[in-house]
Amino acid sequence: MKKRVAIQGISGSYHEIAATNYFAGEEIEITGCVTFRDVVGEIRKDPSVIGVMAIENTIAGSLLQNHELIRQSGFYIIGEYKLRISHSLAALPGSSIQAIKEVDSHPIALMQCTDFLDAMPRISIVEKEDTAMSAKWIADNRLEGHAAICSRRAAEIFGLEVIAEGIETNKRNFTRFLFIADTWTADELLRGTSRNKASLVFALPHAVGSLSQILSVLSFYDMNLTKIQSLPIVGREWQYLFYINLTFGDYTRYKQALDAVMPLTKDFKILGEYAEGQQSV
Repeated sequence: MKKRVAIQGISGSYHEIAATNYFAGEEIEITGCVTFRDVVGEIRKDPSVIGVMAIENTIAGSLLQNHELIRQSGFYIIGEYKLRISHSLAALPGSSIQAIKEVDSHPIALMQCTDFLDAMPRISIVEKEDTAMSAKWIADNRLEGHAAICSRRAAEIFGLEVIAEGIETNKRNFTRFLFIADTWTADELLRGTSRNKASLVFALPHAVGSLSQILSVLSFYDMNLTKIQSLPIVGREWQYLFYINLTFGDYTRYKQALDAVMPLTKDFKILGEYAEGQQSV
């Protein structure tokens, strides 16, 4: 049965590439959305839809708003994929790099290519809402002298020519994408699967050592804390939610760790239990 997958962006975006790789060998139908809130809206309209959200990048850091968006949505994380981000400079066919006067792309993509762009001092750098949309805009309007920083796939889809490839400054540039679903759909998709990773969120009381207590309990139960992120609680000054990821080898020990942690926290919630994602090369 074909899966319907909602992404932020359009064909050729890194979200689409992550979705295609994650569901390799399966038939999927991509629904493009303008914003991440629209991705949540697609799932609300059709609970069978699976959403894809970038959650962190090894260079740019966390997408903080997406942590909170997932928590507020009530949806469940069913998996993750770590995509190697390789940027290309793409322009109309026949363009030379010397003829480029303006480079358009998402601000994070532009930031990830600073060394390359610094070597092109004559150009204007213009922030756009998406990498693939930048490529489409140049192709649709036949904009000579413009180039987009985008994926090679986006260049191919929109008929642009790649005039420079692998232009990202740091070659260890990965983005982690989360796959989310309505709880009913998540139960169906996760039934019978192995799980060795969890995403949790909780608040802590204003007390000395409250966070260190949590970390000690997790360590005692052999939980491997892979990420911790704090975000302020709106309307509750100087109080924070802690988003954590942990991996484990023994599911029973993991459940015991949760039982020990919960009484020490407030607003505790399991955002998802799933298999740790593979990393593209």
